Amino acid sequence: MGIALEESETGSTVRLDGGIDIGCAAELKTKLVQALAAAGAVAISVEAVTYLDVTAMQLLWAAERKAHQAGTGFGVAGEVPEALRAALAEAGLPPLPVLIPAGC
Repeated sequence: MGIALEESETGSTVRLDGGIDIGCAAELKTKLVQALAAAGAVAISVEAVTYLDVTAMQLLWAAERKAHQAGTGFGVAGEVPEALRAALAEAGLPPLPVLIPAGC
């Protein structure tokens, strides 16, 4: 499992890898807060996620709401594994928004 934050001049990417559960919720929250505080859009990379529990899902949706309130772009960059799509649907949550790159 892993959570990494990459920042650039155009925005931030939070990369999730492996199983993301309540055991790493504090780290995920910290990285999301840092990404939202930086300039630019926030991209969430979930391509390498094997499991995302409901706590992590709630943190991602809370971050999306904060970004929306601030007028900041927020969403998934790249492919969303089918298992993650199914987990979101099972939890009663809509799919994560897709981040559309600027200029598209």
